[in-house]
Amino acid sequence: MDIREYEALEKARLERNLAYMEAGVNFIDLKMAYIDEGVKIGKGTTIYPCAVIEGDVTIGENCVIGQNTRIKDSVIGDGVTIQSSVILESKIGNETTVGPFAYLRPGSDIGNKCRVGDFVEIKNSKLGDGAKASHLTYVGDSDVGEKVNLGCGVVFVNYDGSKKYRSVVEDGAFIGCNVNLISPVNVGKGAYVAAGSTITEDVPDGALYVARSREKILEGWVEKKGILKKNK
Repeated sequence: MDIREYEALEKARLERNLAYMEAGVNFIDLKMAYIDEGVKIGKGTTIYPCAVIEGDVTIGENCVIGQNTRIKDSVIGDGVTIQSSVILESKIGNETTVGPFAYLRPGSDIGNKCRVGDFVEIKNSKLGDGAKASHLTYVGDSDVGEKVNLGCGVVFVNYDGSKKYRSVVEDGAFIGCNVNLISPVNVGKGAYVAAGSTITEDVPDGALYVARSREKILEGWVEKKGILKKNK
């Protein structure tokens, strides 16, 4: 690309951004937003610097597209806030918050009023209305119901090295921190899974699932091993 081609592309980009602004879109920095031709953006939406919006994208009204966010071939509802995240070939419902540093891979379908927090990765999965995965969670090839809470460090173990499997977490279930769901499993409506558990079988509706080994305390073990002396 020579300088004239570059200047022509830059001129076209700024003209598109000006057209969006005239249609009611807000820009923190008009020159620092990168939006492909044909992207649809609703009134009242604010675009922060270094946002990249490419391909077949529709963004609703009154959204916030935060700095360093990338959106490609996706549909974003009204009132959505996305902070420093990557959204690819996915769908996000109304009044949902995403990020910072979330990754929605192709096939993700996020409902209304959901929370997809920091360092959450979702792939080919569905989150029902009101579901929350606030931080450090991986949801792969799974269907998560309405108002489900996924605690910190939850992992859907969907791949055994040769095949991928799908799990279901039904409405109102609570999945505690550091839980592994070994797909395929089904967690029933309103069920609770205790923190630190590994799920290898279906959990009935309204049940509490606990999968931990009994803890053991060996009094005086550090002194007997001479660890304190070694560390001095």
